[in-house]
Amino acid sequence: MTAPATTDRVDQRCVDAIRALSIDAIEQAGSGHPGMPLAMAPVAYMLFTRVLAHDPADPRWPDRDRFVLSAGHASTLLYSTLHLAGYELTLDDLRAFRQLGSRTPGHPERDPLHETPGVEVTTGPLGQGFANGVGMALAERFLRERFGNEVVDHRIFALCSDGDLMEGISSEAASLAGQLGLGRLICLYDDNGISLDGPTSLSFDVEDVTGRFEAHGWHVIAVEDANDLDAIEQALRACIAEDRRPSLIRVRSVIGWPAPTKQGTSAAHGSPLGEPEARATKAALGLDPDARFAVPAEVAERFDQRARGGAARSAWLQRVADWREREPQLAAEWDAAWRPTGPIPGLREALDRIEWGADALATRVAGQRAMAAFAPLVPTMVGGAADLSESTKTAFPGGEDERCSRTRSGRNVYFGVREHAMGAVVNGMAAHGGIARPYGATFLQFSDYMRGAIRLSALMRLGVAWVFTHDSVALGEDGPTHQPIEHLAALRAIPGLVVLRPADARETAAAWRAILEEIDGPAALILSRQDLPLLDATDGNAVARGAYALLDPPDAAATIVGTGSEVAVARAAAELLASDRIAARVVSMPSVELFARQDAAYRRSVLPPELPAVSVEAGIGMGWSDWVDRSVSIERYGLSAPGPLALRELGITPERTAQTVRELLANPR
Repeated sequence: MTAPATTDRVDQRCVDAIRALSIDAIEQAGSGHPGMPLAMAPVAYMLFTRVLAHDPADPRWPDRDRFVLSAGHASTLLYSTLHLAGYELTLDDLRAFRQLGSRTPGHPERDPLHETPGVEVTTGPLGQGFANGVGMALAERFLRERFGNEVVDHRIFALCSDGDLMEGISSEAASLAGQLGLGRLICLYDDNGISLDGPTSLSFDVEDVTGRFEAHGWHVIAVEDANDLDAIEQALRACIAEDRRPSLIRVRSVIGWPAPTKQGTSAAHGSPLGEPEARATKAALGLDPDARFAVPAEVAERFDQRARGGAARSAWLQRVADWREREPQLAAEWDAAWRPTGPIPGLREALDRIEWGADALATRVAGQRAMAAFAPLVPTMVGGAADLSESTKTAFPGGEDERCSRTRSGRNVYFGVREHAMGAVVNGMAAHGGIARPYGATFLQFSDYMRGAIRLSALMRLGVAWVFTHDSVALGEDGPTHQPIEHLAALRAIPGLVVLRPADARETAAAWRAILEEIDGPAALILSRQDLPLLDATDGNAVARGAYALLDPPDAAATIVGTGSEVAVARAAAELLASDRIAARVVSMPSVELFARQDAAYRRSVLPPELPAVSVEAGIGMGWSDWVDRSVSIERYGLSAPGPLALRELGITPERTAQTVRELLANPR
């Protein structure tokens, strides 16, 4: 493949500047992935200089076009382009590629602690960024339909690799995007025929990618030469004109082009070119082999997008100012949608007014009633379930008027049986902004399918809600394939994720309030299928502190800690012990993470260190030793039986809990 004539000589020099900076950053770091940055530099140049609406001076401008580098290993392609386009990413930042504390980490990171301007999402686990793009397109359409195209009128562009498309999550996400007709989504596929193990013929040459995406309802265009700038621009313009279907541009490239010996081979994928090859590659491009991190003046001038971006953003600001005068109520709603977590006027009162109407209620049903109560207060909250909305009880009221479809946006997204994609799509909505606490719901057991996305939501500190129902073996007859055992511990092991398992309807409403107003980052709400009694001493105000004493006799000899449905078990165990003249404190701990954040004095007041403590939870006991002396737990898989029988067979009973307390008191610590 040779470089054809381009728009002019300076355009080609701009493309080659991306290549040269990428080579230099990777060589200096001694690690990295040069193949895609070399091959796809023309695509990045055309996007950032001719197509994207973006302002380097304001990387979080709400109506910017979003660019997602799903193939996050090609991070130097993005970093070099951002620097040249005028973002606050310096040559020193490029020199620090992959170094400690750098704003140019090995894979792009969306991290508020050391933000890299222009990076929309954390990518690297392949396929996640592709699905994030679907979520961003979903958010854009919802906001455009709600607020009007004077305020919201942008597109989502993603760059993906063979590896992204091999991952099953991309098939799920592409299917959903086609089903919903997300015409503002444009994905560019680097079709280079090479993966890390060698040619893609080893694993990926039978599949017809074009046919697959067309079958998913996508518009597909091919560009036969990645170096053909005019063809790339024409393809992008054609996809922009197609607003009824998402688009895939299949770009044929040679990985590592024009490295003399490594181009077209897996050797160009995941390691530096090495000094001799790096010098030879620069020479092939007509560049000075001895120059390092050099940007010619004419390249800097042509590439700089600050003037173009500033003009576009200024025009948007004027449109929005005019719109605010005409639509003050919508403008107030818009502002609230973009604010971080904080007080929501009327939320506490709306939740306090809920009439539970029963002595016992499944917390999934309580969650449904809470959502109905707060729905009017968070009108841009969007989410749904993985073909389980009737079971998880997570749809907002409104029926067809609130259903997201191919022809209109609604608050209720029917994700279908696509848990993998659902997680990443929800992350994309949150990363886009303007969607107040997007959520995804399924059974707790199937959180395994979403774990990669849940982990990334915590890594990015995204304000999402994961709602998991059918929280234990108490779901009953569906048996061990559907009964979560290790899942609570597995979720609690994710740093930055707050897990809440409320004990009754009142704690459920309080947990939702904490998620909406107080928790900065992702939260997982764990709810029951079976009815749980309304406990007369539950304290909604204390849920946000993670734990509190539900029963506190002055002469307590021990503490019993429960979560969710097992708080009632702990209460019953305390009553059994009382008949033996043993007083026991009962603690409800809906959130281990929130409790761990409290000061030492509060933690001691809830779990007095002088009292031996026992936990009871219908899952493995891993993690509880940080808080208690012994655990009543389930250390095996479940069984198919009615829920109460399953709990009894597996030892989640007041009797076993009380006996464990007696044994602990007889043989303390």
